[in-house]
Amino acid sequence: MVNLGDVFPDFEAETTQGKIKFHDWVGDKWAVLCSHPADFTPVCTTELGKLNKLKPEFDKRNAKLIALSCDPVESHNAWWKDIIDYSDSGPEPRYPIISDPKRELAVKLGMLDPDEKDKAGLPLTCRAVFIVGPDKKLKLSILYPATTGRNFDEVLRVIDSLQLTATKKVATPVNWETGGECMVLPSVSAEDAAQLFPEMRTEKVPSGKPYLRFTPQPK
Repeated sequence: MVNLGDVFPDFEAETTQGKIKFHDWVGDKWAVLCSHPADFTPVCTTELGKLNKLKPEFDKRNAKLIALSCDPVESHNAWWKDIIDYSDSGPEPRYPIISDPKRELAVKLGMLDPDEKDKAGLPLTCRAVFIVGPDKKLKLSILYPATTGRNFDEVLRVIDSLQLTATKKVATPVNWETGGECMVLPSVSAEDAAQLFPEMRTEKVPSGKPYLRFTPQPK
């Protein structure tokens, strides 16, 4: 299992776009790795179709996409035809799918779902989302059960937050979206905050502690 802030494991794998070495594939970009239980399954088809449609939005954020399941590359390639037809996201796949038939990556990354098994009784991968930064460190991980499809608009929102807060001394509050108010980090002194964020406002609370400090999104 990889913890937040850990260097994400480097690995070699076969994909629908040829063999990759993960860190080299990421390069100087952000990366989103999404696992799915199996090819030719309903929820996964809707998810990968949505990702294919949203690929330009990830490109705008300098983020690469890659998916993974335990099925072979040949199965992935055949399944892509269904994905593109259903989602009308063609004319072709816009990102690779990793093949992990021996479950080596699934085990290493803690992605196996004990409640979901294939016809041979082997566990399948859950719906994992990993966001990896250009420094190859894990920035976010979410695990979903097989019955719950992911919200990739939320993944885009998270990338916006991660990229903003990587360089600015702010955090993003509940339901934040790009352009919304941010919060000044508690580690920033009152003096520094006044200088860095001249439009900062502080919400008064019963405790009297001035920790709810809001500011327009830094540019």
